[in-house]
Amino acid sequence: MVAFVTGDSNAMREKIAQALKAAIEAQDKERIPTLRLIQAAIRDRDSAARNAGRDPVSDEEIREILVRMVKQRKESARQFEESNRPQEAAAERREIEIISGLLPKPLGDDAMRKACEQVVHEVGAGSLRDMRRCMNALKEKFPDQMDLGKASGIVKDMLQ
Repeated sequence: MVAFVTGDSNAMREKIAQALKAAIEAQDKERIPTLRLIQAAIRDRDSAARNAGRDPVSDEEIREILVRMVKQRKESARQFEESNRPQEAAAERREIEIISGLLPKPLGDDAMRKACEQVVHEVGAGSLRDMRRCMNALKEKFPDQMDLGKASGIVKDMLQ
């Protein structure tokens, strides 16, 4: 297997590879197929990017792939439940747990407030006109780690 790795996509790829290695060593029959499926999805995306003349997928794109996989499984679990197929729904939920475990942990309320304070200071925001710049900075610095609706309220309170 050839890995196409660039500087900014090492962390997520390495995390997934280590998780797969640990699952194989532990002979974890539930985690191994899911982790291999994740790696296959990333390889497919890398291949498509290479064919389009672009770099391999970044950590951010890998997070997007994982988020999409979680959404797909939630929908599948819902459909299985509606079809009275509880075993299949439970299998989907187990995959959701495995995939979600690879995503960055959401920030708690205190950490979110500190992150908002930091961004407001870094951006040099002084009024509500700077709200968009603050929110864009938060999205960039903390992808998939905070509820942006909550963060928006915190930033708005700070700028008033």
